[in-house]
Amino acid sequence: RHAEMAPLPSYDEVLVCTPNTEEEEVELLVRRALFPGSQDQKIYCLLGADRLVYKVSKQLEFHFFHLVHSSSIPNYRFIIFCNAKAHNSYVITAFDAYKMTFPCYSKTEIQTYLKMHLKVPSGTAPVAQAFEEPYQQNVKFVFSERAGMGK
Repeated sequence: RHAEMAPLPSYDEVLVCTPNTEEEEVELLVRRALFPGSQDQKIYCLLGADRLVYKVSKQLEFHFFHLVHSSSIPNYRFIIFCNAKAHNSYVITAFDAYKMTFPCYSKTEIQTYLKMHLKVPSGTAPVAQAFEEPYQQNVKFVFSERAGMGK
């Protein structure tokens, strides 16, 4: 509840993982989170990290622990979100010592938070107008085969 006024993460703070997520994408996010000067009070997140393939999961573990041990940042902000039911995920096993359970929020609490943070300022055309759909939405996910292409 104390984070009700906290902003949503920006595009450079979140990586939505799929089985096609590449090692370079994961490494870039880990470097952003753990390199000096890259903090800026941001919270870096890997969403759905349990969906990473084994090779990429191993590289995530390597890059994370290598940078943690070689970095001078004492209070980094890096969160790995996994499906609790994905028992065969290497990521869940590798980071088991850091596992935390998040509090459950009601659907109403989540909707209220999102409504507060996803408002279009008056006098501005919503981004949804860029998409040819009959209904108005304020948020769209854009995925690309290439990372960092100015989305």
